[in-house]
Amino acid sequence: VQLQASGGGLVKPGGSLRLSCAASRSAFSYSAMAWYRQPPGKEREFVAGIVNGSSITYADSVKGRFTISGDVAKSTVYLQMNVLKPEDTADYYCNLRAWDSRWRSLGDFWGQGTQVTVSS
Repeated sequence: VQLQASGGGLVKPGGSLRLSCAASRSAFSYSAMAWYRQPPGKEREFVAGIVNGSSITYADSVKGRFTISGDVAKSTVYLQMNVLKPEDTADYYCNLRAWDSRWRSLGDFWGQGTQVTVSS
């Protein structure tokens, strides 16, 4: 499974961006899709995740500013980022974990990073 992420760019503080990520394969029995980010010189960190299209979790640092949504049937996930701050600057990665109908793992897949820079 390959993941294709897009939507990064340069934005001023307070601005918005929308990231998209699509998987080359869809219609898994169970799936979880998430966004992670890796700020310059730091470890990769969890940003937001959505399980089976409904159960959503956010990192405290982005609650109220970022919104994750997804299309389970298409294995597509989006991240709407509002009120962006300089500390949101990072490479953003999408992640897909999938299971079959018996909850056997089908894999843990990563997309290439898309760079988000928040700067005036």
